[in-house]
Amino acid sequence: MKIDFNNVDLSNLNSYKEKSLDAFSSLINKDGEGNDFLGWIDRPNNLDMEEYERIKKASKKIQNNSDCLVTIGIGGSYLGTKAVDYAMKGYFPKNDKTELIYAGHQISGEYLHELLDYLKEKEFSINVISKSGTTTEPAIAFRFVKELLEEKYGKEEAKERIFVTTDRQKGALKDLANKEGYETFVVPDDIGGRFSVISAVGLLPLCVAGIDIDKFVAGFKKGIENYTVDSFEENKAIQYAAIRNMLNEDGKDLEVLVNYEPKLKYVSEWWKQLFAESEGKDGKGIFPISVNNTTDLHSVGQMIQEGKRNLFETVLKVESANKDLTIMEDEENLDGLNYLAGKKMSFVNEKAMEGTIIAHVKGNVPNILLTIDDVSAESLGELFYFFEIVVGVSGYMLGVNPFNQPGVEEYKSQMFKLLGKPGY
Repeated sequence: MKIDFNNVDLSNLNSYKEKSLDAFSSLINKDGEGNDFLGWIDRPNNLDMEEYERIKKASKKIQNNSDCLVTIGIGGSYLGTKAVDYAMKGYFPKNDKTELIYAGHQISGEYLHELLDYLKEKEFSINVISKSGTTTEPAIAFRFVKELLEEKYGKEEAKERIFVTTDRQKGALKDLANKEGYETFVVPDDIGGRFSVISAVGLLPLCVAGIDIDKFVAGFKKGIENYTVDSFEENKAIQYAAIRNMLNEDGKDLEVLVNYEPKLKYVSEWWKQLFAESEGKDGKGIFPISVNNTTDLHSVGQMIQEGKRNLFETVLKVESANKDLTIMEDEENLDGLNYLAGKKMSFVNEKAMEGTIIAHVKGNVPNILLTIDDVSAESLGELFYFFEIVVGVSGYMLGVNPFNQPGVEEYKSQMFKLLGKPGY
C-alpha cells in the first residue's frame, strides 16, 4: 500500500509532529481514553485459535447445507463484513457459493417482508451478531427470521442452523444460546463494534462467503508491521492523522473518501462509520462522506469542484484490476471513441482519476492518494488496519475518546419513549 501527500501543502506539518507522536504513543501503549477497547491493535497476532478453527468448521457446515446465510447485525456488526464481501464476490456472482444476506441493519418492514418471502424458497442458516441481544434492529429481525427457520426445519434442525456471535458470558442472546443449544462465538469485550471485523463478528460470515480469512488476517498482520512503527518519518498512518488535523485546523472539516472502483462502495460505508463514530464528539470531528466516481462526478462533483471550500479528499486507488477490457476501433466511429482504440478501460479510468485530482486541486481541494495493490482479502485487511490506526491517532489529536459512542444512545432513548417501552 502506498500513500501520496504531494497534493497537500505540508509547509506547516512539522508543527503537528510532536502531538501526533504523543497521540500514537497513547494508542499503542494503551494509556489514553477508551484504552479498554484497544484489543484490536494486537488481535491479529493473538487470535483464539480454538475459536478460529471452529469458525472454519462451522463455515463448512453452513456451506454444505445452505444456499444463504442471513447475517443479522447493525453498525460494526455488519459493515466490515459487507465491505469485504461486496468487494470480493464480483458484480454478478454465480450461485456456486453460499450467499450472505443482511438483516437487522434497519427497521424496514418492507425489506424484512421481502427477505422472508425470498428465504421460503432457499436453504438457509442464521448468524445473529449482537453483544447484548437486545439492540432493537437485529432483535426484531432475529425474531422473524428465527420463526421462519423453525417453521421450515423444525426446532431441532433449526438449532443446528443458528450461530450466535455475542458476549462470552452474559446477555439475553447468550442466555438464549445456552438454553437452546446454539453454537456460539465471541464478541470480544475489548474491541468495539466498528473495529470488530477481525473477530468472529466478521471472520465467520466472510469464511462462509468463501473468502480466505487466512489472507485477510495476513493483511492485518502486515498492517501491524507497517503502521505500529514509532516513527513519524516511517509511519504513513501517523503522517496521515497529522495531516487530517492540520487540514481541519485550516478550516477543512469535511473529508471525502473517493473511489474509482464500484466494488469499494461498502469499504467507504465502513470507513464512514469508523471515522464518524470515533471522532464526532464534543462539537469536534471531521465529517466523513464518500463518493463513487466517475458516477458521482456527474452529480456531487460540481459541489466538490466549486462549492464551499471546507473539504479535502482521500482518493482510494486500485493499482491492478482483476479483470479488464480493451476498447476496439469501430469503422463508423459514431460515438467518437476511436481515439481510445487499443486502450484498456482501466487506463481510461485512471486518467479520469488523474484529471479529476488535477481539477480539484486547482479548485483548492487538498488531495491525498492512497493506493492498494488490488482488491484482495490481504490488501483489504491491511487497508482496514491502516484506517483503524489513523482514527485512533487522529481522535486523540482532536482531544476526544475515539473508542466510545455516547451520542448513539440519545436516539434510542427518544425512540423508546415514543414507542412506550417500559422504563422510558
